Order: sequence, then structure tokens, then C-alpha cells
Amino acid sequence: MKGLENQTYLIAYLISNAVAILMLISAWRWPRVGRLMFLMLFAWACWINWKTVLSAPEVYLDYADLTLSDLYKKFITGWFSEHIQLVVGFIATCQGLIAVSMLLRGKVYTIGLIGGIIFLYAIIPFGVGSAFPATLIMALAMVVLSRGNPDYLWLRNIPYKHPNYRILNQKHHPVIH
Repeated sequence: MKGLENQTYLIAYLISNAVAILMLISAWRWPRVGRLMFLMLFAWACWINWKTVLSAPEVYLDYADLTLSDLYKKFITGWFSEHIQLVVGFIATCQGLIAVSMLLRGKVYTIGLIGGIIFLYAIIPFGVGSAFPATLIMALAMVVLSRGNPDYLWLRNIPYKHPNYRILNQKHHPVIH
């Protein structure tokens, strides 16, 4: 794969894939930990992208050499090269919104998961630049998270069949008699 001959890329690639596997395991075994990991990942990505696009936007042009897709390469060296701050700023903002959605529940959480999955699939063609297959593994982890019935990240989900469900659930959702 293009880029793996660079030692820095290789180390980042291996770490990213190990973290992606950890995120998948966490999403499956400990969904709240998985959500927290995605919150941290997307918040970090938002911060890094905003910081980088405001200080050195030209670094995003380097991804053209790493991409596996001629279409992506033409886009990066064409229209994108003249609108880097607009595109990356929009992406970074969306990453921030995905991070916030990991804290919430309901439709906002679901929309955040869908946005995260779409984003992770969209960057697959960046190859080493997106640490593929890490992005695919992370998208799968978000699919696993979507199969749960989550409450807010900071609240413990109480199974409906729990013997004290009504008493335990009154703290957050009063039961109407």
C-alpha cells in the first residue's frame, strides 16, 4: 500500500488499526466505553483538523499521493486545492457534532452514528492516509453501537426485566401510576 514505506506512516498505521480493533471490542462488550472512545476520537479529529486547516492547510494536499482512488486524487489536486479551508472546516465541524452526539441519546445519537459511519466509509479510499482497514473496523464498531438501546452516556442502562426496574428507573424517568 502506498505510504507504508515511510516509517512514521507505518507506526501510525499499526497503532490506528490496533485502536480500531479495541474500539470494536469495546463497542461489543462495553458499549459505554465504545461510545466514549468515539466521543474522544471525533472530538480529537475536530480539534486537529481545525488547528491544521487554520495554520497549514496545504498539508491536506499530501493525501493525494496516498489515496487509492484516482477520483479522490483528482478531487484533491483540483477543486479541493482551492477550497481547503471550506471543506476541511465543514468536515471538522461535522466531526465535532458527531462527538457531541455520542453524549446524547435518541434521534441525535442515531444521526451521529449514521454520520460517523458515512464519514468512516468516505475516507476508506485514502488508504494509508486513513489507516485502512481501521476506518472499516471503526465503522463496524459504530454499527454494533447502533444495535443497542442506549441512554445518555453517563447513565447506566437498566434492563427492563430487572426486578427493581421501576424503583431504579424513577431517578431518571418517573413511573406514572
